[in-house]
Amino acid sequence: MSVTVRIPTQLRELSGGEAEVSADGATVADVLKDLEAKHAGFAERLFDDRGELRRFVNVFVADEDIRFLDGVDTTTTDGTTVSIVPAVAGG
Repeated sequence: MSVTVRIPTQLRELSGGEAEVSADGATVADVLKDLEAKHAGFAERLFDDRGELRRFVNVFVADEDIRFLDGVDTTTTDGTTVSIVPAVAGG
């Protein structure tokens, strides 16, 4: 399945400056693995040493937070948009 991955400004140096890139996969995990294969460096920034998404990284599939779906096992369909959104803190 080909999906569009929206890249936050902080990670665009990894995607050659592109705000959106294409990746393939039937799940979010597959999409993120393909993203790493096509644009090296994403895995290190998105996953911790245990292979889990970092706490400050939010991922959305079609505007739905994957934490409230099936996590990285959330399915993706052709044409879906996956958004990587860094958590924002402060006050």
